[in-house]
Amino acid sequence: NVDRLMEVLIAEMPEGPQYFPDDQVTDHPEYFIVSELIREKVLFLTRDEVPHSVAVVVDSMKRNENDKIQIQATIIVERDSQKGIIIGKGGKMLKEIGTKARKDIENLLGDKVFLELWVKVQKDWRDKRVYLQDFGYRKEEY
Repeated sequence: NVDRLMEVLIAEMPEGPQYFPDDQVTDHPEYFIVSELIREKVLFLTRDEVPHSVAVVVDSMKRNENDKIQIQATIIVERDSQKGIIIGKGGKMLKEIGTKARKDIENLLGDKVFLELWVKVQKDWRDKRVYLQDFGYRKEEY
């Protein structure tokens, strides 16, 4: 019955205005989407080891002379122990995060990407308004 209900609701809903051109799927800038793709990989790969106190800041994003997009991003955590988990033994976890994120970013941007990641500890960043703003969280969101 749920399927039938969905059909009826969709058929009766008025069509709304088109807010974006057909080739645009969001109003968020590429920097934001790239940072969220990296953050997604951090959370997915570390699972319960790193709580959701992770932010990602895209420090720079530019096309180099080889027509490759060069992205430098910093993963922000609250504790040294979280930094160690994200880097992993011999950098293995950070490399895996970067590889998986790079593939998704290449799919998004349609070009080859060179992704450099750093991990930085900023103690209690979620409790400080200036850091929330610096890391891309708008005032309305906290």
